Amino acid sequence: MAAITFQCLPFDQLSLRQLYDLLALRIDVFIVEQNCPFHDADGKDFYAWHCLGYDNDGALVAYTRLFDLNLSFEGFTSIGRVATSDKVRGQGAGRQLIAYSIEQCEKLFGHQPIKIGAQQYLLKFYESFGFKSTGEDYLEDGIPHTIMIREA
Repeated sequence: MAAITFQCLPFDQLSLRQLYDLLALRIDVFIVEQNCPFHDADGKDFYAWHCLGYDNDGALVAYTRLFDLNLSFEGFTSIGRVATSDKVRGQGAGRQLIAYSIEQCEKLFGHQPIKIGAQQYLLKFYESFGFKSTGEDYLEDGIPHTIMIREA
């Protein structure tokens, strides 16, 4: 299991280094690895809480952003931009990241239903955390996704 230390901060409390690290990880995963040019700076980061997971060397290896009720999806809190570095994949980093993100959603926003847009190949992974598919499938930047909800 990868040793990861997490923290969760609102945008205005991120250091410049943390902001740089999270943007670099998102670019590495979503744009470079997935060969998917898209406008990552969507204006939503200002309203999100940012979950940052660092390895023992101080490198950012896991990341999500969290949204309070109604900010990303009407009637739901949300977890998005789920990213892990390729250097920690297959070591339980994703499981640690989602468990921490759910815990932070509940701590910050109360026990609300959480809605996500999951890449379809990860449905079983998210189901293991209590998310259920709504059957709403869509393509995002050419990648099949499904809307999933975890009840409060």
